[in-house]
Amino acid sequence: MKILSVCGMGLGSSLMLRMAVESVLKEMKIDADVEVADVSSAVSMNADIIVASPEIAEQLAGHKAKIVSIKNMTDKTEIKEKLEGIING
Repeated sequence: MKILSVCGMGLGSSLMLRMAVESVLKEMKIDADVEVADVSSAVSMNADIIVASPEIAEQLAGHKAKIVSIKNMTDKTEIKEKLEGIING
Protein backbone atom coordinates (compact mmCIF):
# COMPACT_ATOMS: atom_id res chain seq x y z
CA MET A 1 0.00 0.00 0.00
CA LYS A 2 1.33 3.43 -0.92
CA ILE A 3 0.25 6.49 1.03
CA LEU A 4 1.12 10.06 0.09
CA SER A 5 1.31 12.73 2.76
CA VAL A 6 0.74 16.01 0.96
CA CYS A 7 1.09 19.69 1.81
CA GLY A 8 1.62 22.85 -0.19
CA MET A 9 5.41 22.62 -0.43
CA GLY A 10 6.01 18.98 0.56
CA LEU A 11 8.46 20.01 3.25
CA GLY A 12 6.81 20.89 6.55
CA SER A 13 3.37 19.74 7.47
CA SER A 14 3.53 16.75 5.13
CA LEU A 15 6.59 15.46 7.02
CA MET A 16 4.81 15.94 10.33
CA LEU A 17 1.72 14.17 8.99
CA ARG A 18 3.86 11.36 7.57
CA MET A 19 5.38 10.68 11.00
CA ALA A 20 1.92 10.60 12.58
CA VAL A 21 0.56 8.31 9.85
CA GLU A 22 3.53 5.94 10.19
CA SER A 23 3.00 5.81 13.96
CA VAL A 24 -0.70 5.03 13.54
CA LEU A 25 -0.02 2.37 10.91
CA LYS A 26 2.51 0.74 13.22
CA GLU A 27 -0.13 0.59 15.97
CA MET A 28 -2.57 -0.92 13.47
CA LYS A 29 0.12 -3.42 12.33
CA ILE A 30 -0.29 -2.29 8.73
CA ASP A 31 2.70 -2.22 6.42
CA ALA A 32 2.68 0.71 4.01
CA ASP A 33 5.07 2.95 2.12
CA VAL A 34 4.42 6.54 3.25
CA GLU A 35 5.95 9.29 1.12
CA VAL A 36 5.68 13.07 1.20
CA ALA A 37 4.86 15.29 -1.75
CA ASP A 38 3.86 18.81 -2.60
CA VAL A 39 0.38 19.29 -4.00
CA SER A 40 1.57 19.92 -7.59
CA SER A 41 3.60 16.70 -7.69
CA ALA A 42 0.91 14.65 -5.94
CA VAL A 43 -1.54 15.28 -8.78
CA SER A 44 0.46 13.02 -11.10
CA MET A 45 1.77 10.51 -8.54
CA ASN A 46 0.36 7.04 -7.99
CA ALA A 47 -0.92 6.21 -4.53
CA ASP A 48 -3.60 4.17 -2.85
CA ILE A 49 -4.35 6.80 -0.21
CA ILE A 50 -3.55 10.50 0.08
CA VAL A 51 -3.62 12.21 3.47
CA ALA A 52 -3.69 16.00 3.62
CA SER A 53 -5.27 19.02 5.26
CA PRO A 54 -8.83 19.83 4.15
CA GLU A 55 -7.59 22.68 1.93
CA ILE A 56 -5.06 20.48 0.13
CA ALA A 57 -7.52 17.58 -0.07
CA GLU A 58 -9.94 19.83 -1.98
CA GLN A 59 -7.22 20.59 -4.52
CA LEU A 60 -6.68 16.86 -5.07
CA ALA A 61 -10.34 16.05 -5.72
CA GLY A 62 -10.57 13.79 -8.74
CA HIS A 63 -7.30 11.94 -7.98
CA LYS A 64 -7.74 8.19 -8.31
CA ALA A 65 -6.38 7.64 -4.79
CA LYS A 66 -8.70 7.69 -1.81
CA ILE A 67 -8.37 11.11 -0.19
CA VAL A 68 -8.26 11.43 3.60
CA SER A 69 -8.75 14.93 4.95
CA ILE A 70 -7.05 15.46 8.32
CA LYS A 71 -8.05 18.54 10.33
CA ASN A 72 -5.50 18.15 13.15
CA MET A 73 -2.22 16.62 12.00
CA THR A 74 -1.12 15.91 15.56
CA ASP A 75 -4.33 14.08 16.51
CA LYS A 76 -3.47 10.41 16.08
CA THR A 77 -7.01 9.43 17.07
CA GLU A 78 -8.45 11.36 14.11
CA ILE A 79 -5.82 9.92 11.77
CA LYS A 80 -6.43 6.37 13.00
CA GLU A 81 -10.22 6.62 12.73
CA LYS A 82 -10.07 8.03 9.20
CA LEU A 83 -7.45 5.55 7.97
CA GLU A 84 -9.40 2.63 9.48
CA GLY A 85 -12.50 3.84 7.67
CA ILE A 86 -10.67 3.95 4.35
CA ILE A 87 -8.63 0.75 4.76
CA ASN A 88 -11.44 -1.37 6.23
CA GLY A 89 -14.29 0.29 4.39
